[in-house]
Amino acid sequence: MYIGKTVFSQVMEFFPLYHFNKFVQRYRGNYKVRKFPCLSQFYCMAFAQLTGRESLRDIVVCLRANQSRLYHMGIRGNIAKSTISDANANRNWRIYADLAYSLINIAKQLYANESFGIEITNAVYVFDSTTIDLCLSLFPWATFRTTKSAVKLHTLLDLRGSIPDHIWITEARIHDVNMLDELITYPNAIYVMDRGYLDFTRLYTINISKAFFIIRAKRNLAHQRRYSHHVDKSTGLRSDQTIILTGYYISKIYPEPLRRISFFDVETGKRLIFLTNNFSLPALVIAQLYKKRWAVELFFKWVKQHLRIKTFYGTTPNAVKTQLWIAIATYVMIAIMKKHLNLTVSLYTILQFLSVSIFEKVPIKQALTNSNYKDQEVINRKQLLLFDL
Repeated sequence: MYIGKTVFSQVMEFFPLYHFNKFVQRYRGNYKVRKFPCLSQFYCMAFAQLTGRESLRDIVVCLRANQSRLYHMGIRGNIAKSTISDANANRNWRIYADLAYSLINIAKQLYANESFGIEITNAVYVFDSTTIDLCLSLFPWATFRTTKSAVKLHTLLDLRGSIPDHIWITEARIHDVNMLDELITYPNAIYVMDRGYLDFTRLYTINISKAFFIIRAKRNLAHQRRYSHHVDKSTGLRSDQTIILTGYYISKIYPEPLRRISFFDVETGKRLIFLTNNFSLPALVIAQLYKKRWAVELFFKWVKQHLRIKTFYGTTPNAVKTQLWIAIATYVMIAIMKKHLNLTVSLYTILQFLSVSIFEKVPIKQALTNSNYKDQEVINRKQLLLFDL
């Protein structure tokens, strides 16, 4: 029988404790804190994410029901609603934002060679946002419309492994196109965006930074065709053109040629027009890359369905951002664990297993690969044996 660590402790083995302590010191997270340090706060909130707790009371009841195991899980101090609530409201959310980015850097290295279905050497990112609705009476600081509040999760998703490269949390009234000013572009990388990000001033900034973009064009785009290239219409392609913009102001904003690709999507029955500054990739690959934009929608859907980012444990801006960043850190940590343990099951399956087995003492890999872990005995010894029996 396996008598080692709990499932929760095994997950936290992938937690970068050294870096986390540096972030806590940077923002003085444990200043004048005696009984409930930032590490315990993270463990409690990560437990809530992994097990799907709906409220602070739910978290406290479940943890107190397993009081004897909390010390070995790394949770120190008294577990109470007011304690967790005060920690979320007052401790700097940037601690957990830096933690999430630290985990993202680890995950990016692990998934650097991951295939996403299109064999190209360029790094490919999808840029999009999702809105998280809030109650106006409880979150008046996040005004969106006259009847509701909301925040936006702007995400730059790396298609290799579906790992977020950068995330920005803003009020929902911030328009998506303004976030292009915050975008950090890498040379030779490809950025795929919907037409809500169509702003030629900002797109030209991407162009002069030696990066590429793929974006849907609007119907009233004023342009002039310079060249037409042959396409195989059996693949769905309708045209591949080199164009210049002809509007008086827009031609000055973006003076260089662009590539305009027309594609008919058989699945939806729609004709799509793409603009890109990449003239080397085949036209069909450009269309396929834009279709991969759906990966960011799946990411948003997965996070909203399986992590707790729609029901919040606090109402202050700091509490909301703390919960969102811990949710992101939890998602990336599961992805890191999946890669390290060479698990073939989906993240959904892993999370479902964790939600019902978090206090069990079973090896995660064997449990998720249907191995007979009960026949294996693992004993943790602090002292080496003198003789082999």
